[in-house]
Amino acid sequence: MNPVATTPPVCKPEPRLRADALRNRERIVAAAREMFVEHGPDISLDEVARRAGVGNATLYRHFTDRVELVRRVTLYVTDRVADEAAASLAEEADGFDALSRFVHAAVAERVGALCPLLAGVAQEDGELAAARERLELAVEALVKSAKSCGRLRADVEIGDLMVVLTQLTRPLPSSGCLDFDSFVHRHLQLFLDGLRAPARSRLPGSAATLEDLRQRP
Repeated sequence: MNPVATTPPVCKPEPRLRADALRNRERIVAAAREMFVEHGPDISLDEVARRAGVGNATLYRHFTDRVELVRRVTLYVTDRVADEAAASLAEEADGFDALSRFVHAAVAERVGALCPLLAGVAQEDGELAAARERLELAVEALVKSAKSCGRLRADVEIGDLMVVLTQLTRPLPSSGCLDFDSFVHRHLQLFLDGLRAPARSRLPGSAATLEDLRQRP
């Protein structure tokens, strides 16, 4: 008996939204991002709608559940950080200046505070995987450019950079919602000074790569 041929499912593109609907969607995502940073992943969706200035029905019309909202916020932040990496590389003449501009912009997205969201996002999500790859390639290009101009020490890799960005933007335990801007950029500049070549010390261990940071089965 011959096996029955099957056709793989086709992912339909999202329908084009009207201008007002698109604005509402963007307001919901921006409000959710703010609240995820402030309060973590278990926020009230009703409160998200209230902060966005829309009704609950509008929120659920765009996002059927929390998982879909988390996915969209994660994609939104990943795209914004990748865009900033690409812009820094294209607009700054010096590779280390481009890297410095990028990391200061990236901490403003509070990526460390948003890391807990990733646990709720399907790892096989193709759109999110593509956004992550774009971000990784852009940051790798920044690191390569900073090294090629001789201003970035040779014993660090992209993983070292991502670890520090994550840790500097992660809220302190039991601190509540503090305004970290008053000291995060100060500490980040200390880190950037430590990245400059020639190196003034020998780092213990080995440089962290992206592969080191990826979750293993």
